[in-house]
Amino acid sequence: MTKVLTWNIQCGLGVDGRVDLVRIADVIRTMADVDVICLQEVSRFNPELDGGQGVDQVAALSALFPEYKPQFGAAIDRLGDHPDARRQFGNMILSRLPVLQVFNHQLPQPAPQTECKHMPRQALEVIVQAASGPVRVVTTHLEYHAEVQRLAQARRLHDIQSEVAANQGYAAFAPPEGPYAAASRPVDAILCGDFNSAPDDDVYGCLTEPIAGGCGFQDAWRICHGDRPHAPTCGIFDRRQWPQGPHCRDFFFVAGMPTQSIQDVQVNEETDASDHQPVLLVMG
Repeated sequence: MTKVLTWNIQCGLGVDGRVDLVRIADVIRTMADVDVICLQEVSRFNPELDGGQGVDQVAALSALFPEYKPQFGAAIDRLGDHPDARRQFGNMILSRLPVLQVFNHQLPQPAPQTECKHMPRQALEVIVQAASGPVRVVTTHLEYHAEVQRLAQARRLHDIQSEVAANQGYAAFAPPEGPYAAASRPVDAILCGDFNSAPDDDVYGCLTEPIAGGCGFQDAWRICHGDRPHAPTCGIFDRRQWPQGPHCRDFFFVAGMPTQSIQDVQVNEETDASDHQPVLLVMG
C-alpha cells in the first residue's frame, strides 16, 4: 500500500495566526503513515512569510521528517540578506521511497489580460520506486490572481505528461549509461497540489484532457467517490481569505497504473493548522 499526502501549508501559518511547523508535522503523522509528502508554500529566509522568523523551512521540515529524503523546488529564488541565505519560496516533496530522478519545471507566466499581482510558479517532479514499480509524483501550486496564467500552467503540466508518454520508446535507442541513458520516467503518475481552480472548471478540464494511448490524468476523487461532491480543501476555518466559505481547490490527478489502484482519497477537515486542508491518497 502506498500513501501520498498533499498540503498547502501556508508557510506553517495557522488560522490562529501562529506559525508552527511542528504542528504541521504532527497533523501529517496523525493522518497516516505516509510514504510521500507533498507540500506547497514552503519558504526559506522570508521573514515576511513566516511571522518574522525568516528560517529555512526546508531544513526545518527535513529535520522533522528525518526518515524522508527531501527535495525542494523554488518557484522564487532571489538574493537575500546573506549570499548563503537566498530568499526562496516553492514546493517540497519528502519521500521515504527511493527517489530515482528529480525534475524542476518552471511554469509559464504570460502577461495577464488585466493588470494584477502574480508570481512565478513551479512544479516539482520526483520518480519514486514504489512496491509496484516506478511512479512519477508531481506537486505544484498554480497562480491565483491571473486565470490566463493558471490555464497556461495547466496546459504545461498536461504537455509534460504528453511528452513523457511520447518518449516511452526511447529506451530502445538509448545508450546504457551516461547522461543520454534512458532513466526510468513512466507514464504512471500522481499530480497533486493547490490548483486554485474548482472541480470541472477550465483548468480542471485542461488537466484531464485525454492523451493518446489512454495515459491522461483523471481526478482521483472521482475515481474513488464517483459523483459525490469534492470535500472542501479550503475556506473551512479561514473566512477572511476565503469569504466564499468551504470549497475545493486541492486535487490528486492520476495517470496510468495509479488509476487502477486507488483505495481512498480523504480530506482532513478538522485541522486549522493552515488555510488549506491536507488531502491523502491511498493506493493498493
